[in-house]
Amino acid sequence: MVLPDLLLLSINGTPPTQPMDEDTDDMDATEGDRYYLRKLKAHAHSLPYSIEPISKMMEMLDFIILRIAQCVEAKDFEVGLQQWDSMLTYWSMLKYPIPKTKRVLLAKLYFHVSTIPGLSTQMVATCADAFRTLTKSKTKITIEDMRLPWKPIYEILKSDLFLTRRQFEYTQLSWCMGYIADHARRFFSPAAIEEMLSTFVPLLDGTQLDNILAPQYYLLTFLPLTHPQSYLPMLFRMLAEMHVDPAVSDPRKIAELPDDERVEGEDRPRWTQEEVKGEATWTGLYKAVGIFSEHEWHLFMCKCLASMEIPLADAGSLTTGPNADNQAGFEIGRLPKPNWRILSMARIIVYSMAPDGAPVPPSNAPTPLFSPLPSGMNTPQIQTSTLKEFLAAPLGKKDHSRTYLAGSKALDSLARLIASTESFFHPSNSGAWTNDLTAFIKYIVYDFNKRWHEEQQPDCKTPLHRRLTKAMKRELVKSLRTVTLLAMFSQDSTTVSNIQSCLKSMSVMEPDLILHPILERAVPSLEALVETQRTIAVIKALGAVAPAIVSRQVYYAGAKHLVPILQLLIPGIDLNDPGKTLCTTAFLVEISQFIKFGDLTMNEESRPVLLDAEPTLPLNNTVTLPSFSLDDMESQYTDLESRLTDEEEDALLKDSTGSFPDWIANFIRRVIQLLENLPDEGPDGSAGGATEVQIVDAVTGACSQICVHLSEPLYDLVLTMIFDYASTNVRPNAVRAIHQLVECVANADPVKTLAKFFHFCVRNIQVELENGASSLRTTSVSSPLPSDATLHWNLAILRGTIYNDGRSVLKYKDDLMSLFRLLHNKTLSKRGYSWSGELLSSTLLTLTHTYPLENKFANPEEWESAEFRTNHHQHWGKLYTPDEVTISWHVPDDEEIQLALDIFKTLIEPTLEILENLIGTDIPRDEVWRNDFCRHLSFVRNAFSGIPTLIKETINSEDLESAILTSDILDEVPEMIASIEPVVSGFCLTDPANPRYQYIASLKERFGSFLHKASVSLQQQGAENTVDAVDMLIRAVRTYMLEYGDSRDSYSLNDEQYRNEKNVARQFAHQKVWPRAVYVRRARYYHSARLHWNSIERRRGPLEDALIDDIVEWSLWHYAVIRRSSQSLLESICEVYDGVRRRALPILLKALEPGTDDDRMKGALWTINSPYLGKYAISEPTLAPKILKSLLGCQHNEKPSIQDCVSAVAENCLSSFLEPLFLVYEIPTPRVDKALSQLKFTLDIGNSPKEGALVVRCRNKRIERLQKMEDGIQNNITMILEVGESERTHWRYEILATRCLRTLVRRDAPTSSQHLQFFLDRVHDDHPTIRYYAQRAVTKSARNIKLRTFCMTPADLALMQTRNPLKMKVVVEPSHQLTSQVLAAYMKPFDMKQEIRTPLFLDRNPPGWVAWEDSITLYLPPNPTISAFQSWDPSSKAALETFRESATDPSYWENVAGLYSEENHETVITQDNVSFVKSIFQLLEDEPFEALKPTMEKMIKNKDQNKQRAAAELVAGVICGSKHWPTTKQLNLWKWFTPFIKQIFGQNVKTDTLLIWTSFFEYIFYRTDPRRVQPLVDYVVNEFNNIDYNAEMTFDGVKVLSYFRAFYEELGRKFTPWADDALARSWSEINSEHDDLRAYIGELLAFTEKIKWIPKPTAPSTEVFSKECRVVPIDFDIMGMRGAYHKDRVIELVGRFKVWREERSPGVRAFQSTYDRVGVTVCKWLYQAVHDVHAISTFDYILPLMPELFQFAELHDNNELATRASTLMVRMCGVTPPLPMVSQILDAIFEAIQNSPSWRIRLTALPLVQVFYFRQVPLISEIKIVEMLEVLCKCLDDEVVEVREMAATTLSGILRLSPRRSVLTLKDRFVRLAKASHIPNRQDPGYNKAIRQRHAAILGICALVDSYPYTVEKWMPELLTNILAEHTYDPIPISTTVRKCASNFKRTHQDTWHEDAKRFNEDQLAALSTLLTGSSYYA
Repeated sequence: MVLPDLLLLSINGTPPTQPMDEDTDDMDATEGDRYYLRKLKAHAHSLPYSIEPISKMMEMLDFIILRIAQCVEAKDFEVGLQQWDSMLTYWSMLKYPIPKTKRVLLAKLYFHVSTIPGLSTQMVATCADAFRTLTKSKTKITIEDMRLPWKPIYEILKSDLFLTRRQFEYTQLSWCMGYIADHARRFFSPAAIEEMLSTFVPLLDGTQLDNILAPQYYLLTFLPLTHPQSYLPMLFRMLAEMHVDPAVSDPRKIAELPDDERVEGEDRPRWTQEEVKGEATWTGLYKAVGIFSEHEWHLFMCKCLASMEIPLADAGSLTTGPNADNQAGFEIGRLPKPNWRILSMARIIVYSMAPDGAPVPPSNAPTPLFSPLPSGMNTPQIQTSTLKEFLAAPLGKKDHSRTYLAGSKALDSLARLIASTESFFHPSNSGAWTNDLTAFIKYIVYDFNKRWHEEQQPDCKTPLHRRLTKAMKRELVKSLRTVTLLAMFSQDSTTVSNIQSCLKSMSVMEPDLILHPILERAVPSLEALVETQRTIAVIKALGAVAPAIVSRQVYYAGAKHLVPILQLLIPGIDLNDPGKTLCTTAFLVEISQFIKFGDLTMNEESRPVLLDAEPTLPLNNTVTLPSFSLDDMESQYTDLESRLTDEEEDALLKDSTGSFPDWIANFIRRVIQLLENLPDEGPDGSAGGATEVQIVDAVTGACSQICVHLSEPLYDLVLTMIFDYASTNVRPNAVRAIHQLVECVANADPVKTLAKFFHFCVRNIQVELENGASSLRTTSVSSPLPSDATLHWNLAILRGTIYNDGRSVLKYKDDLMSLFRLLHNKTLSKRGYSWSGELLSSTLLTLTHTYPLENKFANPEEWESAEFRTNHHQHWGKLYTPDEVTISWHVPDDEEIQLALDIFKTLIEPTLEILENLIGTDIPRDEVWRNDFCRHLSFVRNAFSGIPTLIKETINSEDLESAILTSDILDEVPEMIASIEPVVSGFCLTDPANPRYQYIASLKERFGSFLHKASVSLQQQGAENTVDAVDMLIRAVRTYMLEYGDSRDSYSLNDEQYRNEKNVARQFAHQKVWPRAVYVRRARYYHSARLHWNSIERRRGPLEDALIDDIVEWSLWHYAVIRRSSQSLLESICEVYDGVRRRALPILLKALEPGTDDDRMKGALWTINSPYLGKYAISEPTLAPKILKSLLGCQHNEKPSIQDCVSAVAENCLSSFLEPLFLVYEIPTPRVDKALSQLKFTLDIGNSPKEGALVVRCRNKRIERLQKMEDGIQNNITMILEVGESERTHWRYEILATRCLRTLVRRDAPTSSQHLQFFLDRVHDDHPTIRYYAQRAVTKSARNIKLRTFCMTPADLALMQTRNPLKMKVVVEPSHQLTSQVLAAYMKPFDMKQEIRTPLFLDRNPPGWVAWEDSITLYLPPNPTISAFQSWDPSSKAALETFRESATDPSYWENVAGLYSEENHETVITQDNVSFVKSIFQLLEDEPFEALKPTMEKMIKNKDQNKQRAAAELVAGVICGSKHWPTTKQLNLWKWFTPFIKQIFGQNVKTDTLLIWTSFFEYIFYRTDPRRVQPLVDYVVNEFNNIDYNAEMTFDGVKVLSYFRAFYEELGRKFTPWADDALARSWSEINSEHDDLRAYIGELLAFTEKIKWIPKPTAPSTEVFSKECRVVPIDFDIMGMRGAYHKDRVIELVGRFKVWREERSPGVRAFQSTYDRVGVTVCKWLYQAVHDVHAISTFDYILPLMPELFQFAELHDNNELATRASTLMVRMCGVTPPLPMVSQILDAIFEAIQNSPSWRIRLTALPLVQVFYFRQVPLISEIKIVEMLEVLCKCLDDEVVEVREMAATTLSGILRLSPRRSVLTLKDRFVRLAKASHIPNRQDPGYNKAIRQRHAAILGICALVDSYPYTVEKWMPELLTNILAEHTYDPIPISTTVRKCASNFKRTHQDTWHEDAKRFNEDQLAALSTLLTGSSYYA
């Protein structure tokens, strides 16, 4: 069941007289429970009516829990539990708290039910969701309250996650289990950690990615986060919830927590605890940085940088990871995705922050606008030395102790990370990475803010010495500010929303640091005409920092900027620029909910005199703001703000409010101007397209919010302006818009609005109608006539005025009544009568609905107070706690209800009478009749749609009984069909005995009866004049059936709006105080939840049934437009009424029978396609036969459109047609039973004999239902077989039949022989799709026989855990020797003839890579003569006979082989075909062999590609099927096949069949012990050993190497014993002449390195490994990551390369020389290795070869080798090296740069420095960075100009990522050098050297300028204009460098030039102009 079916059971319809807050002690209240009771009270006080006492709701909760418990006890899951679970969900909507004890026991019950093996995935998902909802809050329920076992989830995951080759149907079960584990992990006992590790760690195998990812997933999903001390170091080696409260991780807690949730098979290994012991007092897990050691932290920061995925302009140094990821199987993708890494990284960094280091001395600048220098990176404090003239001067480094930004190591690392990625935030340098980067800083500040506020709470448990400090907060904002301001102008919407969120958090943290830079950017952009994109960006930014502008609590000094900004934003309302308008209105809405618009200068008697010294703000459109410089060292901005006192700020603010009247007037004029310019309205009444509608909604939304917050004089001004406009204009294009605009003022003050507009509108309407407006009869939408415009205009205005507060309408009731009469009689056009109806509907809704009257930012009594009127500016941005808010509601009073009833009596009842007469038989049905019918019905329909909460429905007992009997829930006891009591929710009339109630109820019934009669009447009438009438009728039925409760105040819409408003208003996480508007929205949301509860399920009496039948008939009508609207209505009715589907289906299925009209049939099909009907029917086994029979019978109609329809419906339904599986009812559930008994004991209910009898009845009913389902399934199979076997069945339908029958092959029941025979016959059908499904069905049937034989219990069968009699568990003692023995055994052949059988075969990947379990599973060799599986499942005997009959018939195999060998595009064997053959031979052993043998031999002999493929498929199937045959039978098989081996693989294989036979080997060796297929192993190994690598023809070699590669790749680690010999054989041929063969050698080198990789704990056990990870030093390689296996070979290569280089012959034959050949092979090998799982090992091989790789890279006569070598070196930089190797790699690169005689090598090596530095910066020591700069400085003086230029580029890249203090020292040095350089005459011998020296200095200066692409440092103007400009006309290359630098500067500073220009004085600007253009036009 998708939706619960709840029948209202009225126990007590009257509202409680006592208020809710009595008897709260009924709950066994804990402190937590009391807190939630207080929250409930706040909800209750916000409503205008009293709600049920808590005792009553607790009774209801107990009743629901009782029913849940009874359903579980009766194992009534799919039907009963599903319903009562949804009842619990609905009950939770009412916000009553569940007492903790019940919550705990319920959560336990749901958890245990969800882990019952065999439970349907849908039920697992239901229980998982319920479990998550109950345990979501970390405060309501903790591990102290509940522990849960982890093993049951793991057992299900383990069996479901990875599929076998014959398994192709899978479910979402793995995902659900992962989801449950995620949410249950905090309840797993920390005492289970050691057992978890002992279970998961042995699964790790680094040679296969799936075997790394699955155990990693288990470790990261199951391990409790509270005590990571034992496993965190291990996880770090292999690659955490952050604790701020140290008590969480106290080891003593493990002993204190009861370990009461163990399941069978769980034990607690006791590891020795010596070094994990805590001290006497536990101080927490803290280490160097948070809970991490220094090394772990640097590694983590490295991963942060890498995971931002920032590409450099290199050859893809980022691609190594994604390439390795491609090796993962698809199954890993079935698990829930982990938390987004960006969010997790941000959280780890923030929660690692603490004052844990020495702080940097504070800078003198108050607010530096660049990212501050991360201190700890003391990059070159460059000393002046005697060598100062020379670039080679060493960069000295003072030895001073390490300091950190704000004294926090984590903050320091973050600042460094941000500084290094700064340029990637700039819009011109954006890409996929920008989203990640901006999300990262968003989460950093969000989490910082959250933690900051948590630490301000009195109950904060973070130790004082670990808390965040103000300095940290300020420095964090400074660090992130520059990049935020850069990314602000991005064009990507995700980036912009990230930045907005970031700015908002930062503006709350440090408003003064954020607001001013934003204003600096905003004011020029809003004043001047700049590109739209920029304007929108600043408006969005202003919206983000709104709290700093309007909230006096956030930033007292911000408010004075508001009015000038508002004045600048008026042009933002612009119809031609929708984006800008939407942003402007969003900003206005944001600020107007926090302030009052009122002129405070009006009511001031005396104004305080401000001292001259105080700055005052001018009241014109400009605002003077402090200006900034970007590095602020000597900034002219000194803290202007701090000099003003609060009084002075208030004076400035008060002064600025004097501009409010002007601003409001301008704003309203602008809005009116926008309305005037709207495009003409379309026929449906909307102005223009969707964009215009969106703009009008946004603008009126802003107006509404502003109007609510206007002071009285300003409100009167606005009302007058709107009235003046509305009364003097009629704009047909703005009718909808004027309605919305008038609504805005009516919402703020309905009394004044009605007084102003009512009589004016009524007069105009009367005049218009008397003069013939709306007198042209129409019933369909069309463009309105110009003569009707004034009528529509006034109707729209009038509807707008009656929008709020029904009481204000009462004054005009007589006028209204006469107006309604007039409108009813006179409006004959569609728009006229529709809008009149809407006016009526609005009026009734305003009168009879309960709703809040206003949402001002202050409480009404505050708002009205005199103090507030004069000082409202001091309250701006006020936030409230829930109990401070008072809400004024509109509750209908007697007078309003009476007016509504009068309208019904005097207007609606007579109209209903007219309508009843209209459908009489004697009335001519012409156009006039159609118009009368439509307009009268429109009037009545609108009246009823306006009273959804006027009367409360009651359900009498007959209706209830008949509803239960005809419910959609089939075969359930009546008590288990969920029903609920109504709750109080503000209905006006609730007493059925009240005459007013009876009047409306009877009138509504009369309306319903009329609709039914009209429907019957219209169905008998012809098509003429009926379509519009039927359309109106269907709308009326929708009103009658669905307008009730929350239909006009939708719960889901309120839910969404409440969440949105909270998100907009949220300043930090877990906020407890909110703007008042949020509370008003919350109250409305809670009210709608109570209405929704009452409308969840409605009464369905005989009249409703009749109308449902009518709607079903209209869904089949011959007009598509009517069919569509009826189908939509039917879906909506299915959601609300129970029993509709059961009622509709027979009619719909009858419409599919032969002889039905095409349109009717099409209507039926599309109606069935609704998820409420088709999926419901097909998922109920008792209904499925009927719907399938009908669908399969649809082939009688050959019309293509109908057949397409059938296909769509069938496809849609089949997704819900699942394999039946009823094992869950046979499985014992001790854990569930225990949880049930605890729950029932606590509730003290359900012990009565009556309830006990109910459980028995429910259980019996479930058993009866199951029997019916079984019968239904059998009927289904019989019926579908009949269709499938019929000669007349079309192939499309045969495919459908085959798919359905395949689904009905079950593992919990045997397959019948007829069922199986159908598939066996279809395996050689002509249609490939039928073959595909049939073959898979046969495979599934065979697998099910195996499962039914080997699964000993129902639970085993549900989890598909087989117990093969040949499978043995052998206990082992873990040791490295054991691992070696197991691997070595694979090479020893097994003698099939031997009698003695010991456990031997190990097919799966061998265990013990990192650790062993305590036992190993091995297979016994089969008995020589007796079959291992003497009898297959006895109940499948008939099926086995059917298999035997077909499989022993030679002609059957001929047919199959004939189809297998048909021509197709496959170049490899088809796995399904092999699995089919294998399945048969596995079941029947060698019985079919003689029948198949001739066919196989024939295929083997035929060398045609397709015949060879068929032969390979058949042979592979037989060999794999023979795995467990008696050994004599296996010997006979090999005896037959061995002679063919040479023929097939030696002679038959050609280029077109090589892939086929290679895939044959892959299939055979996949997860197979090689000793099982010894003859093939012998053949492949022998051929490999005898290969000729230098033969003339390469194909023979390629062929053998292809087989050998298939052999070793499928074997994986099992190949270990052959590895050494194979490598020795290949290594000697590494200089083979043939490229193809050498490529295989490269692959073998990479593969053997991978399988020889093995971790190095002293013993391969989890305990030892986990312990040693904690205690061994960082540089000990416990994971065996380093490359050791090929070390000797690499050293040999280094020597031989030198010799080969000497022998190399350059030129066109160069590529043939040994040097080049081996070079290419080595590059291929290392390249492949770098892109694999074990990439880190390659550094040990690349490092010795580096000099040679540089040599390769400079070869100009072998392009391939040069490219491969340089790509390899770049890709290498993307892999994180082992820590000890970082310096070695840099040294090797430096060596090449400094000492290589070839300038080309220097040119190749330089960029590597930059790439390596950027990727690994957190790991590089400071000394290395100094050395790096020294090396680069020397290179600036290189003799070759290209090297110099590359050195400069590299230097600028590195300086960009370096802290800025190194820059100043280098700047001084370069300037001195430039000044000291003197260029002599060209003829002078020193000329070249002098040019070089000066060029070096200029390159250095340019590198400095280029390293700050987006800022202008204070030393830059001088460098550009004084130093560089002097050298514009120097000889080349100096002048070229200067000009290039200048053009770069111009390009990167274009965007911010208006700010940057301020850094230059006039002379400097003139010099810069000369520099840029070559001449000065500045003057």
